[in-house]
Amino acid sequence: MRGMSRLLCLVLAAVLLTLAAACADSSHRSPLRVGVSPWVGFDPLVLAQDRRMVDPARVRIVEMGSSVEVVRHLRNGLLEGAALTLGETLRLADEGVALRIVAVLDVSDGADAVLADPSIHDPAALRGKRIAMEDSALAAMILERLLEAGGLGADAVRVLHTEASYHESALRSGRVNAVITYEPMKSRLAASGYGVVFDSRSMPDEIVDVLVLRTEVLERRPDAVDALLLAWHGGLKALQAKPGEAALLLSNGMDLTPEEYLATLGGLRFVELADSVEMLSGNPAPVTRGGEELARTLRRLGLIEGSPEWETLLAPQAVRRVAEHTGSGG
Repeated sequence: MRGMSRLLCLVLAAVLLTLAAACADSSHRSPLRVGVSPWVGFDPLVLAQDRRMVDPARVRIVEMGSSVEVVRHLRNGLLEGAALTLGETLRLADEGVALRIVAVLDVSDGADAVLADPSIHDPAALRGKRIAMEDSALAAMILERLLEAGGLGADAVRVLHTEASYHESALRSGRVNAVITYEPMKSRLAASGYGVVFDSRSMPDEIVDVLVLRTEVLERRPDAVDALLLAWHGGLKALQAKPGEAALLLSNGMDLTPEEYLATLGGLRFVELADSVEMLSGNPAPVTRGGEELARTLRRLGLIEGSPEWETLLAPQAVRRVAEHTGSGG
């Protein structure tokens, strides 16, 4: 898919996914549909599918235009799983969607950022300005941290909810003065002269991406769950072993050179299977330390009402099984 127009591919993927959901056999023969948005932290899954490391009878990685679209399709039952931020996962769980976190994928360390007109040099200078951002838990959390850093109140800026695929055009056209966005848009905009006024390095370990599956899938399709985790493992190993070769494929259609694509990877930390087991295990599990702070922020913003039921939400059994099988279980 990466060799075609990225936008055309994403539109076709959404159409085909909807048609498939309308007429698909719900039996165990159908592959798991796992949604991913355009985020470099999810690219090992895309690479695994492109390199045919994914068993197509068990798993299909579905590239979509934005995280908002992925969440909508997962909520509506058009996907069985997804790569999401922990915040998006907590919102879905709070709505009553029966999900389980089966792996931790990456931690943002600068790849999520606020970029602004060259005349704006710090968060305080955003007073009275217009900011484009997705209508997501992650963007809301970054906005709150941005306003705190600038000593600004919630009414100091005007927010325009805009899907990520339109962030670049909104900023370039002058409709907004800043965007809350992420790689690869961050690097494209920075290369064009827009300045980074805030990024996830100021939010250490707060932006965590996870792999989630619907509860019934975890219970009924252990073979497909294992295939999905093996795909992540294989794609990540391929990216780490030959990053230049992977960048030639993954940068195509993203308006980045392979060198620029490789530079984007410096803004995140990928999580190996063994580390994923450790982060999801124990009482309390390490992932819940930042997760509890995240949940408090989401409640304060009115994005969730209750507290996460971590014992139900975390499901490390599958990743532990696959880590031991691959020899990466520590």
